[in-house]
Amino acid sequence: MDRFLIHGGRPLFGSVSVASAKNAVLPILAACLLTEEECAIRNVPALEDVRTMLKLLAALGVSVQHSGRTVRLCAGGRIARSAPYDIVRRMRAGYYVLGPLLGRFGEARVSLPGGCAIGARPVDLHLKGLEALGARVEVEHGYVQARARRLAGAAMRLEGTRGPSVGATANVMMAAVLARGETVIDGAAREPEVVDLAAFLGRLGADIRGAGTPTVRVRGVRRLGGADFRPIPDRVEAGTFAVAAALTGGRVQVRNCRPEHLAAVVDKLGEAGAEVTCERRSLTVTGRGRPRPLCLGTAPYPGFPTDIQAQFTALLAVADGTSVVTENIFEARFLHTMELARMGADIQVSGSVAVIRGVPRLSGAQVMASDLRASAALVLAGLVAEGETEVRRIYHLDRGYERLESKLGALGARIERRGDD
Repeated sequence: MDRFLIHGGRPLFGSVSVASAKNAVLPILAACLLTEEECAIRNVPALEDVRTMLKLLAALGVSVQHSGRTVRLCAGGRIARSAPYDIVRRMRAGYYVLGPLLGRFGEARVSLPGGCAIGARPVDLHLKGLEALGARVEVEHGYVQARARRLAGAAMRLEGTRGPSVGATANVMMAAVLARGETVIDGAAREPEVVDLAAFLGRLGADIRGAGTPTVRVRGVRRLGGADFRPIPDRVEAGTFAVAAALTGGRVQVRNCRPEHLAAVVDKLGEAGAEVTCERRSLTVTGRGRPRPLCLGTAPYPGFPTDIQAQFTALLAVADGTSVVTENIFEARFLHTMELARMGADIQVSGSVAVIRGVPRLSGAQVMASDLRASAALVLAGLVAEGETEVRRIYHLDRGYERLESKLGALGARIERRGDD
């Protein structure tokens, strides 16, 4: 099992390019099930989650061909309706095939999903939306089984107790594009990845309006065609490098990103004392001494993203004062704080609130990653810690970051990937 060895104390300088967004690519790949014509998805990142999704689509009967960073998919042959547990269990995004299979073929059998250990992530809103479209849905033996002769448009509200659901919005949107009539989704997720999925579906010939607003309207069409599409850049990867620059006191230009997707992150970096300059497709972050303390709470887009909370926790661990971070999306997303404490951080967690008393410095230690974004937080902490930090279980990291050690190394970090001794 691979691990990182990091020798901290070096500020990061230079420029780095961001890959396409994992959370946009995965539903777009699943959406290729909706058409029998070929789809070309460009600039696809070499991530473990992407490989798992392509393996799942191939298992269903989709033709999958790689050419460099372009993936060509064609679901024109015999397509299975059942997504096996052995693949779906590896990542939650495998659940995205439910909507396309049901929408195109009228039936789907998909294992309940896996993913990161960050608390309950129920699929009830997915099922509520599909039932509103007329599907009969049952959960048996760890599988969701859904059937419908043909789905029919309906009005529904998909907002849950913790806000809109990105996954449910995407799944229902994909199921509705071939349904009869109009579907109206109130309480829809507004994330850029949802907007990008809608843009891809539009290229296929779908009629979708309002993506990026709380109300999405989908008017069903009889069939969809093929498309050539390039997904948006990964705002979480961009935010991770931005935090790394501020944390290490360096200066990093983050290229191939959309600063408008990171407005909440840019605002908080500025409050913490970093200098941030935004251009059309890049942002440059300069660290200015110890960070200032912050109060921040995660929220659905356009609020502060839960996927960058852990990275900011690492930043605030060395802030000059006391910070308060409230996690409003996932109830178990402070597991990284226990590992940061091994490095000398002073963090007290009570329920959904973490009180972080900044310390002058962290010290290198052996730490264990619990999930994808926690992995990134521990790596960032290792960049400023005195001595050597060993981050274990980085397979979590490989699910969402492509060649992170190479990109950080090019910026001046001393980081090395090693296998088991």
